[in-house]
Amino acid sequence: MKFKIITITLITLLLFACEEKDKKVVPKEVIKEEPIIVEFGFTYNDYLVVQDTVQSGDTFGKLLEENNIGTFKVHDVTEMVKDSFNLRDIRIGKPFTLLKSKKAPHQLQVFIYQKDNIHYSVVDFRDTLVVAYNKQKPITIKRRTIATSISGSLSETLSKNEVDASMANNLAKIYEYSIDFFKIQKDDKFAVTFYEKYINDTIYAGVERMESSFFEHKGKKIYAFPYKLDSFSKKEDYYDEEGKGLKTMFLKAPLDYFRISSRFSPKRFHPVQMTWKAHKGTDYAAAQGTPIKTTASGVVEKTGYTAGNGNFVKVKHNGTYSTQYLHMSKILVRKGQRVEQGQVIGKVGSTGLATGPHVCYRFWKNGIQVDPLSQKLPNTEPMNEKHRKNYLAYIAPLKRELDSIATLQFKK
Repeated sequence: MKFKIITITLITLLLFACEEKDKKVVPKEVIKEEPIIVEFGFTYNDYLVVQDTVQSGDTFGKLLEENNIGTFKVHDVTEMVKDSFNLRDIRIGKPFTLLKSKKAPHQLQVFIYQKDNIHYSVVDFRDTLVVAYNKQKPITIKRRTIATSISGSLSETLSKNEVDASMANNLAKIYEYSIDFFKIQKDDKFAVTFYEKYINDTIYAGVERMESSFFEHKGKKIYAFPYKLDSFSKKEDYYDEEGKGLKTMFLKAPLDYFRISSRFSPKRFHPVQMTWKAHKGTDYAAAQGTPIKTTASGVVEKTGYTAGNGNFVKVKHNGTYSTQYLHMSKILVRKGQRVEQGQVIGKVGSTGLATGPHVCYRFWKNGIQVDPLSQKLPNTEPMNEKHRKNYLAYIAPLKRELDSIATLQFKK
């Protein structure tokens, strides 16, 4: 009896197993979730997204006309947003994004224009009134110090150290009075502490600013620290480890690109007056309209016109030095105006006694006209003792950090 029960049980189990085997296994359907994409504060998943760049001939109005803005009129929209969004700021090649309704007829909901990789403007059509505003992507600032030897050009050296090559222009500007960067040599050394920008903490967006640096060229180490002497200073100047200004008081010339057509001379044949006489200036030939820059900061002492000088500007720099710029086609400053070194004060011309476009640059020292090319010109005005004491205390930890990292790097 017991054997029969066991047999029946085994047969039942076998039959059940066969039935289960015959059944088809249907896999469960796996629903893949769409990743959430958020840009410019909008969830892209909620819209039909169109991305493009501004083409030649495109205007804000034209871009609106080409897309469905519903009951809004293009003219009304431009009037509503003109105070918040500079409509003339749209440039060829700049990217823009259209967020449209997913349902037909795909009405435009949001227009986003990217001025650069950080700043953008939004025009929002989702309400009864159009709203425009300007924003920027979240920026993280990170501090870094590098110390390295020159290998190739300055730009190539920076790129090898994963630094934006545009920093080469910044360093060249800082040291333009001290170093000829066309003559830097292999194994010249430099170190720099600087701040870099990152978008959303990950996307590199270039150098924000520099905090300290040194450049070792021909065995001489030149430090540079940006510093404002007081809260009234409009911009920072660069000083060395002793508080001496890096830039000289005067630029080498009042033009960026020039040819010296006539030098300072006690006796020169005047090409217009056809006689021999002293030429108490230096002539720089350049194209008509070339910008003329004041070679040092100061106050405009005089502007005007005379038959010989043509249109001219005279700048007083301090109790010792003054400069004058002659034959301008246009004067861009007024008497009593404060001007900064390198500021454009006029345009090259040929007014007065001149045979062609040039600027005659005249230079006074203690009331006597001298040849600026023969002068040993001073650096910027030295710091007073109070400023120097504060400055040295400020740069001490920066210099110590810079030297420490450089020492470790150059020992390798």
